[in-house]
Order: sequence, then structure tokens, then C-alpha cells
Amino acid sequence: AKAVGLSVDPKWIPGKLAEELFEHLCKDQLQEPTFVRGFPVDTSPLVRAHRSEAGVAEKWDLYVDGFELATGYSELVDPIIQRERLTEQSLLASKGDAEAMQLDEDFLRAMEFGMPPMGGMGMGVDRLLMALTGLGIRETILFPLVKPE
Repeated sequence: AKAVGLSVDPKWIPGKLAEELFEHLCKDQLQEPTFVRGFPVDTSPLVRAHRSEAGVAEKWDLYVDGFELATGYSELVDPIIQRERLTEQSLLASKGDAEAMQLDEDFLRAMEFGMPPMGGMGMGVDRLLMALTGLGIRETILFPLVKPE
């Protein structure tokens, strides 16, 4: 990381370091629509672990013009594994990780009733408009916090 000019926070878990290296080295190079996969499972607490690749999440991101346009993944539906992951996340949060999730007992209790296999996909309309128009986020967001000058 130091060799490529990336400042490393000593609190980062291995997956966070891998994601930061990707963003630092690769994302701006992805001009054509590109699906990126192989994300570390330790940074995706709600995502199912890959069925055949250890340490990898069943997740993809679509990059266009150097930014993430959409993300998709298989949902984790096992309440035991989910509790373990959220417990790990809570420990990270207690050490100052602002992105870490908290343990959610209501969510875990609901999961214990059973959840079918499912997936999720999200795409921001603002990001789609950016890709289609070449404008910046401030010009495309529907309800900007700061108006364009």
C-alpha cells in the first residue's frame, strides 16, 4: 500500500485494505461498463459467502466512467452466521470504525423464523443520470443538500 501512495489506517481489517487498494489503483481505470467481483467477505456483513471461493462474497459492482453505478449480491439468510458477522462488526464499531454495523437483535430474531434464498440489487438514479449525461452528482441529484452555483 505504501509503495503506491495509499495511507493505511491500522484499524483496517484485511478486506478493507483490499477494497481501498482497488479504489486507489483500479476504479478510475474502469471507463467502459465493467462488472467487478471477488469482494472480501469480511467487508460485506449482510452478503452470503461465495459457494466455491473461500473468503469471497457473492457480490458484484458495476462500474462505469470510474464510479460504481450499481451493486448486487446474494443475501445472507443464515441467522447463526449473521449473528457472528454482526458481532464482529460491533467490535469494529466499538474500536471507532464508522462504517461498521451494530448487532441488531430484532433483525436476527426475525431471521430465525426462516428466510428464503434471495438477492438484492441497487442502482442510484443520480448515478445513472451521471453516466448518461456526463454531469456531476450535484447536477443530477434530485434533492441536493447544496445547490449548484
